Amino acid sequence: MLDGKSTDFEIYGGKHWEWYMNKTPTTFSEEDLLYMKRALRLAGKAMGMTSPNPMVGAVIVKNERIVAEDYHRKAGEPHAEALALLKADYAAKNATLYVTLEPCCHSDKRTPPCTRAIINSEIKKVFVAMKDPNPKVSGKGIQELRNHGITVIEGLLKEKAQKLNEAYCKYIVTKRPFVILKAAMTLDGKIATPEGQSKWITGEKARRLVHRMRCGVDAVMTAVGTVKADNPELTSRTACDKQPVRIIIDPGLETPVDYRVCKLPPKTIFVIRYGKGDAGKIAELQKRGVQFIEYEGRKVDMNWLMERLGGIGITSILIEAGSSFNAACLTGAVVDKVVFFIAPKIICGRNSIPVVGGETFMKLEDALRISDLQVSRVDEDVMIEGYINN
Repeated sequence: MLDGKSTDFEIYGGKHWEWYMNKTPTTFSEEDLLYMKRALRLAGKAMGMTSPNPMVGAVIVKNERIVAEDYHRKAGEPHAEALALLKADYAAKNATLYVTLEPCCHSDKRTPPCTRAIINSEIKKVFVAMKDPNPKVSGKGIQELRNHGITVIEGLLKEKAQKLNEAYCKYIVTKRPFVILKAAMTLDGKIATPEGQSKWITGEKARRLVHRMRCGVDAVMTAVGTVKADNPELTSRTACDKQPVRIIIDPGLETPVDYRVCKLPPKTIFVIRYGKGDAGKIAELQKRGVQFIEYEGRKVDMNWLMERLGGIGITSILIEAGSSFNAACLTGAVVDKVVFFIAPKIICGRNSIPVVGGETFMKLEDALRISDLQVSRVDEDVMIEGYINN
């Protein structure tokens, strides 16, 4: 049995490793699991701060004792492995490194390769939770370590590591942002009364959680109807040091210039129809630092928009919008994950506004399917989250 301490890892190193991993069930010791869980918790401390880089944590263990640990804090700053190795100093020799993502091996960035630092430190063994999907690294960092006689074990808490960096994983491969659609609704699926009253459907604890969600993404997106109805700030009112970019879909640039989303910082981007916005209003907002993306046609193509936003470095988006825009995003197949907060309230009324509206509907056999469903209590409310099978 493989428990992270067996010499089988050394016996089946190098080119035979993949064959061995495919033929033999892999288990890990409780200690291995604890150390990797600790590395994942460290990585999570940087939620929302490392984009477009991933969140990474590293723990160095020697003689069953943690000698150093750290995490990547911000793009352009040292990586988790480099920081932990610096702390460990000579104690890293013959030690074991637990890292949540495959160490980088290329120089096409602002920091030196972590594989070189690991090799120079004379680390003996490395546990890697997941391979880096970045084509510049994927598998190459692990192979470089093995080529220098370091034992590398992959897959320890892989699923947790992938979920932690789900936005990075999508963006680095597709260059499109990972999109989360968040909605708060009543038990009968309504987000507002016929008159538009929606404050507050969910409780305070759920609303605080939404602010933390905003802190974890690059941008918050909504449509003009929501802006005009609520005059929201769309900021994260937490201890987070970074605020998300605000993206407003406003074809005719109807948002009043004195509304909160027009006051910077944080950054605001209006998506408007080509030639429809008032030139004077555009000029005034541009002086404040507001940016614009123009599109042609009657409606904005959401897939086109995601490509544009990915092109300017936005890796993740939280959609907080109304019934019609929710439908447009879901039917447009741009949503990766949904998070619905359900309050124990019933509004009733055929004219009350549903969480997802729109002019079209799907047949049951064509309905969007949600996978990896998770249900949890948030005080009196219920939070349901899962992934869209596009």
